[in-house]
Amino acid sequence: MTATASPERTENPTTPRPSRRGDRVFAGVVRLAALTILVALVAVFVFLAVEGWVGLTSDAATYAPFTSFASYMEPLIVSTLLASAIALIVSVPFAIAVALFISHYAPRRLAAVLAYLVDLLAAVPSVVFGLWGGRYLAAYLQPAHVWLHEHFGFLPFFGPGPPSPNGRSLFTAGIVLAIMILPIMTAISREIFLQTPRLHQEAALALGATRWEMIRYAVFPYARSGMVSGIMLGLGRALGETMAVAMVLATTPATTLNVIGTASPATIAANIALNYKEATPERQSLLIATGLVLFVITFVVNFAARWVAGRSARRLNR
Repeated sequence: MTATASPERTENPTTPRPSRRGDRVFAGVVRLAALTILVALVAVFVFLAVEGWVGLTSDAATYAPFTSFASYMEPLIVSTLLASAIALIVSVPFAIAVALFISHYAPRRLAAVLAYLVDLLAAVPSVVFGLWGGRYLAAYLQPAHVWLHEHFGFLPFFGPGPPSPNGRSLFTAGIVLAIMILPIMTAISREIFLQTPRLHQEAALALGATRWEMIRYAVFPYARSGMVSGIMLGLGRALGETMAVAMVLATTPATTLNVIGTASPATIAANIALNYKEATPERQSLLIATGLVLFVITFVVNFAARWVAGRSARRLNR
């Protein structure tokens, strides 16, 4: 009599494992959170569109001293973009340099202290930055206004009009915005730099690369998408800042590219904060319509940033 071996039960590796109840609950919570964000975003857009529609189609008297919504928005958009551009030009190199120093150059104890101080800077209220910028930084930067006008007055950004006598200009507002967005860009860049695979960095050093060459060829390509995301988050903060700009900038309704002049148009957010409380219902609708324009600008900027970041990540993973 020969014994027959019982066939062993084998599991098909391609068969999906049954889902557990905890996994289903967690997946539902995650979907609900994502849907909530989407619903909130759509709700904000619908509110701005409905409440601001009257401001888009009002009579000419509502836009005084302008005659149409487009002419009313032109100086606000120009000022918003100029202030944000100044903030990025000043803050991006500093943010990347500080993040690199903390992640790759500073001793561990010093790096921890600096990281804490950078994070603490993000907790300072915007009103405090506005008070400091309007009462101290403006007067401190006034000689820089004169120097820029004397040496680069042939450019529309620094001429042809005289520089601000008290330093309260769009240039100063841009510097304040740069300081305000510096912490968030530094923190994100620092964390991305620290996530660069250690083996990639050691391989570059083993091949004879200097520390800067290792950062250039191993760290920056890996961190490019995260750096772009951090910069765009900072840009979004600069586009939507209100009180700091309102407390620093001396405003005028005229469109100008001069960032060091005696007065510049308010940014979109600052214009809403300065005029909403005392506005008539028609003017309130107009201000809400300007908020809709700012919403669209911010959405387009962030959408472009995510596309650039995703493209960089896909290129790196090839």
